[in-house]
This record gives sequence, C-alpha cells and structure tokens, in this order.
Amino acid sequence: MTAFAQHLRLDFMAGIRNSTSMLMFYLFPLGFYALMSVVMTEINPLFADSAVPALVVVTLLAGSILGLPGQLVETRQMGIYRMFKVNGVPAWSILASPVVSAVGHGVVAATIIVLTAGPVFGLPTPTDWLAFYGTMLVAAACFGSLAALIGVVSDSSRATVLWSQLVFLPSMLIGGLMVDLSLLPESIIPFAKMLPPTHAGQAMLGLGFGADTVTSPGWSAVLLGVSTVTNAVLAVMLFDWDPANRTRRYTRLLAIAALVPFVIGAALL
Repeated sequence: MTAFAQHLRLDFMAGIRNSTSMLMFYLFPLGFYALMSVVMTEINPLFADSAVPALVVVTLLAGSILGLPGQLVETRQMGIYRMFKVNGVPAWSILASPVVSAVGHGVVAATIIVLTAGPVFGLPTPTDWLAFYGTMLVAAACFGSLAALIGVVSDSSRATVLWSQLVFLPSMLIGGLMVDLSLLPESIIPFAKMLPPTHAGQAMLGLGFGADTVTSPGWSAVLLGVSTVTNAVLAVMLFDWDPANRTRRYTRLLAIAALVPFVIGAALL
C-alpha cells in the first residue's frame, strides 16, 4: 500500500503541474461553470434549478472522460507499464492510481462550484449535502472507471478522442445537462437513459436537491455503482502491458458489456 500511495501522490501532483491536465481538471470546467451560470440562466431561467448538478457532472466528465484515456495510452506507448510489470505491480494498481487521482481533482473542482454557486451566482445549493456528495462520488467513480476502460481499449490518443466524444457530446446534447430531461422529446428519453451522465445528473438532482426527476434517482445511483464495478473489471481484464502485444487473453469487443447496465436501466426505469 505504501507503493500505491506514492504512485497516487505522484499522479495527483502531475495533474497540477501538467498544463493539459490543469486545463481538463480545472480551467475548462470552472470557466464553463462561470460562463453558463451567467449566460445560460439569462437565456433559460429554468436552467438555474438544475445548474449545479449539471455543471458538476460536466466537471467530472471533463477531468475523467476527456483527460484520462489519452494519458493511459501515452504511458503504455512509452513502455512504462513494462517496467511496472517487471517490478511486480499488478494491473489493477496501475489503473486505480490515475483513476483515483482524476476523481480527487474532479471532487475538488466540483466542491469549488458547489460552494460558490449560491453566494456568487445565486444558484440553488443542495438540501441534503450528504446525499449529494455520496452520489457525486459514485458518479465520479463511474466516469473514472469508464475513462480507464476507454484508455485500455484504445490503440492511440486519437482513438481515445473519438470514444470520449461519443460519451461527452451526446451527454451535453440529450443528457439533461443543458436542457432539462423532461423537456426532451419522448422518443429521445430512452437514448438519454443509456448515458451515464444522465443518471448522474438525475441522481444528484433527486437525492441532493429533492427535486422531481424523470428517472428514479435511487435506481440511477445504483446503476452508476453497478457500472463502476463492470467498467473496472473489464478494464483489468483487457489491460495490455505492452503496445506491441498481439496475443490478448480477451477480445476488446468485451468492452461493449459496459453498456449493459444502462441498456437494462433504459428498459426498466
């Protein structure tokens, strides 16, 4: 555990010292938060009611889905994982450290949003802080594990951009982040329910703010937890130590199983 703690500390500090990581963890999400809090609330006053959960979800997404997969691919391509293998470091530890680091940065940035939203922008703040933070941590873990899975199955940094955007862009458009889920056409709702950020926003809004939601907030939180475990298991199973490896134990098509919890959720919720 001492070695893991040291690895985690180095990963966390790298997130502060690296300009790209700082952009994804703090500058982009906090800048987006300030802009949306001023502009979007003027354009759509109803946005204020769900602004904090939505902006927290965007913050967690930016730090994990947009920032983490490329880092994992670059580290693998540099052959660093081979050195870890020689020294007996298990695959789960290699993946857990950057994920926990990304989650930590995401929680710090999200806390800045939650604490300043009311005093600075007059936005509603959680009525149940414990439920809100508990749900936020589950959502952050889900996004982090999904980001690790994307990094594991991608052959290049360009591939990570493609897969990450397949999560990020639909989430922004139909995930209930910029437009309330209840205002979307009925035909879009089942597709929105297949996106992890949709359930993250609904769970935070329902459990942390006591607001009405389209999905059951409790079940949304459960889906996020199940997805976290599923993503983590798949990421460890599909992990490659060497970019030149051509004999894998499992096909990368197994990564599709990450969709299963949300497909089931979309059918039942």
